[in-house]
Amino acid sequence: MRFQVSKTSKAAQLAGGVAALSALALIAVNAQADDAQARPKNDTSHKSAVEQRVRAELNEYLETSGETEHATAASVRITYPGRQADVAVTAGEARNNSLWQIGSNTKAMTSMVLLQLEAEGKLSIDDSLGRWLPQYAQWKDVTIRQLLGMTSGIPGYTESPEFIATLREDPERTATAEELIAFVEDAEVGANTYAYSNTNYLLAQLVVEEVTGDSYFDQVHRRILKPLGMKTSCFAPETCSPKVATKIPDGYSMQSWLPELEGQAVPKLALSWGQGAGGLVSSLEDMTTWQRALYTGWKLPEKQQTELKSLTSVVTSRPVTELSAEDPVGFGLGVAQKYSEVSGQTWAYEGATFGYRVLHMYVPETGVLLAVAVNSSVDTSTLPELADQIYQAVNA
Repeated sequence: MRFQVSKTSKAAQLAGGVAALSALALIAVNAQADDAQARPKNDTSHKSAVEQRVRAELNEYLETSGETEHATAASVRITYPGRQADVAVTAGEARNNSLWQIGSNTKAMTSMVLLQLEAEGKLSIDDSLGRWLPQYAQWKDVTIRQLLGMTSGIPGYTESPEFIATLREDPERTATAEELIAFVEDAEVGANTYAYSNTNYLLAQLVVEEVTGDSYFDQVHRRILKPLGMKTSCFAPETCSPKVATKIPDGYSMQSWLPELEGQAVPKLALSWGQGAGGLVSSLEDMTTWQRALYTGWKLPEKQQTELKSLTSVVTSRPVTELSAEDPVGFGLGVAQKYSEVSGQTWAYEGATFGYRVLHMYVPETGVLLAVAVNSSVDTSTLPELADQIYQAVNA
C-alpha cells in the first residue's frame, strides 16, 4: 500500500496512498463536461477516439517504463455521469476482465462500514478503543475517528523491521489481524498528528467485528459488494476462490527494500497482510462502480457523508477545506483530496501492494471518474505522470 505526496520513505512506500495526480481531472473538463451528460450511449465515434488516444499512452508507458519498472500490463477505465458510455482500455498482458490487487483503495470500504454502523446507532466514531477493544490498553484513548483519519499516533505494522523480515522470508505467509498488529504492540506511540499507518485500519476492522459479532469480510460483502453487484471483488486469500488468480496479471516487485523479490512475480492471492487496510482484489469496472457510489453519498446519511469527507491537512495536521499548492493534500476517513492547478480539488487515492499499483480519481465538478492499474510496484510511483500524459492526449 502506498501513500505518496512527494518522494517517499520506505514506510510510506508500504503504506497506501493518495496519488499526486496533477492531471486526472481528465477527459471531461470544461466544455466536455456538459457534453458528457447529453452524449448517448451509442456515440461510438467519441468513445473510439478516446480509446485510441488512451491506448497509445498506455503502449508508450509500457515501452518506455516497462523495462525499468518491470511493468507488462496496464489498464484504464473512465466512467461518466449520465448516459455516456464507459471507456475501457488495456495494454500489454492486461485484459478487459483482468483483476488487480487494489491496495489501500480498500480503506474507504472499512470506513464506509463503520460509518453505516454509526448511522444505525450501534457506535459513534468518537468512541474510544477502550470501549470496543480493551485488550489494547496502550491505545485505550484513541478514537475510531482518529484511526480512520490517520491521526492516532499508532505506528504502522508494515513499517516494522520484523514484519519486513517475515515478508522477505515467506511472501505467502498468512496472518490474522491480531498477529499483524502484534508487530507494533510494544512500539512507542506518536503524537495525534497526521501519520499514515495501516495498523489503524486493522484495528478498525476488529471494531467492526466486535460491534457486529460478524467477520469483517462478511460485513463488507453484505453492505457493499453485494448491493453494488461487485461480483468480481474479493479479499485475498480470505474470500477469493483459487480461480481468481487466473485473471490477475503477474505482478512484479521492483522495490529496493525487497531485493529478494526484485523482478519476480509475486503471489497473486497472498494478501492476508492487508485485509481491511488493503486486501481487496477487484476489477476496474467494480472499482469505479464502488468509487462513484462512495463519493455521491450512496448508503450514508448526510451526517456520515460529511464525516467521511472532512479533511485533515497532511502538512499541518489541522482541519482543512480549501487546498492549495502550499497545502495540497487532505485526508478524510479513508478518502483523500488533492489540489492541482490543472484540476483544482479532486478526490484521488493510489493503492499499492508488493506487485501492483491502482489509482483512482473523481472530479466532482464534472462527475468524471478514472481508474488506472499497472502490474508492478516501485519505490516512487509513476502513475501520476502517466495520468498527466493521458490527460494531455485526450484533450488534444
